[in-house]
Amino acid sequence: MDVGDDTGAAFPLNKILVGDCVEEIARLPQASVDLVFADPPYNLQLNSELLRPDNSRVDGVDDDWDKFASFGDYDGFTHAWLSACRGALKPEGSLWVIGSYHNIFRVGAIMQDLGFWVLNDVIWRKTNPMPNFRGRRFTNAHETMIWASMGPKARYTFNYDAMKALNEDLQMRSDWLLPICSGGERLKEASGRKTHPTQKPEALLHRVLLASSNVGDVVLDPFLGSGTTAVAAKRLGRNFIGIEREQAYAEAATARVRSAQPLDADTLAVAKGKRGEQRVPFGALVELGLISPGAALYDPAARHEARVRADGSIFCAGATGSIHKIGAHVQGTAACNGWTFWHYEAEGDLKPIDALRDEARRQLAN
Repeated sequence: MDVGDDTGAAFPLNKILVGDCVEEIARLPQASVDLVFADPPYNLQLNSELLRPDNSRVDGVDDDWDKFASFGDYDGFTHAWLSACRGALKPEGSLWVIGSYHNIFRVGAIMQDLGFWVLNDVIWRKTNPMPNFRGRRFTNAHETMIWASMGPKARYTFNYDAMKALNEDLQMRSDWLLPICSGGERLKEASGRKTHPTQKPEALLHRVLLASSNVGDVVLDPFLGSGTTAVAAKRLGRNFIGIEREQAYAEAATARVRSAQPLDADTLAVAKGKRGEQRVPFGALVELGLISPGAALYDPAARHEARVRADGSIFCAGATGSIHKIGAHVQGTAACNGWTFWHYEAEGDLKPIDALRDEARRQLAN
């Protein structure tokens, strides 16, 4: 189902594919996806209707797509779709899977067996969970998401500063307090029945995509359902590939995505800290003429004087090395941030060489 532009039949960008996710993912180019968000069947194992104390029926998940003959069958299904996703992910891509206590532990073990490296388990704590009607257990007030990279040493996207900005300059924690999907956001049929029983809130996907993908990235959802991932991706300037087995869900998702409006480029820019900036070695400052060979560098109190060499190393107190190594040497410490320790003289004042690095970035960007 076409909901936007694409790059050709071999790579169905911004399309919703109706079919089995394993088969559809197998048709994608290998290592072509930046991020996977998966909301697979939970295998709730419901054997009878769930009733409220007044005997009214709870609109729970009793669809055939959530039913498996055994745990073994569910594990085989999980292994198949996770293997397919691993083949589609880029080496620096990452994977999110959401589930409940019914399935998430089995999914997590299979993820590790396949070589995924767990980065976090994130708890989505619901502000308005469904009550426990039978009164025999604790109220199920959360779902668990597992976030994983392709391996223990694999690179991956994490927009740390954007998450801090979203959380009023505090580090984003791994417990997220968000409401369930309700109100006008909840898709419903003409009869008032929910279009999809497990529709996820857009706020949840907004945070996931903002945290672990960038504008222009390709996001794959192998169990698209009502289309929340695709809607969030479109609004945030990401490309998406959605796969859904049920025709009715795919049609509802298509209509929903078509009505979603993308944000403009300025709005999509996110906070970037030092770790998100272009890496510039000290030697580049010498090459660009921002600091000359033979120039003197000083610590903030001007107790130590170092000399810059043509190769970008510095010499001080009988030792030669990088700005970091020599900064640690003169202080007698194991490590030092040379960019903030060493200063140069300008207009009678000592200024940190980090200011020159900012100028180098501006010149290198042109």
